[in-house]
Amino acid sequence: MSTNPFRNWMPEIMYEEGPADGSLTSSLPFIPVPVNESMPMCLFIFESKETGEVEPGPEGEELPVTEMELHQYADMNFLKTKLSLATYNEIRAALGLEPLDAAVAKIQVFQNFKKEKHQTAKQLFNISNFKHK
Repeated sequence: MSTNPFRNWMPEIMYEEGPADGSLTSSLPFIPVPVNESMPMCLFIFESKETGEVEPGPEGEELPVTEMELHQYADMNFLKTKLSLATYNEIRAALGLEPLDAAVAKIQVFQNFKKEKHQTAKQLFNISNFKHK
């Protein structure tokens, strides 16, 4: 893990190509992190939005006018380690998310359902070397 706050590594946001089903990230963006680095605790991303207006370019052509606004995105895993559960849940609520314990309970229900589904498939098709991932 890099201890230099002024490190040279610049995170790059990537996307998988192809259909979402069967992909590793399910169409969510990802950041490949080098071995000796760690995921950034906060990302700064500019929003670029066309205004609908145009201005003349270097050769007289019309170029769209864009506005730039800086946004910040914090790593929720990092915040969870630094904040009280009450404060963390306040942030989750402000983002439209459920409290952590409710979200974890739903994930556990889903994982149990998935495991039961695999067990049923194993029994139904009499698959002896079927492994749940």
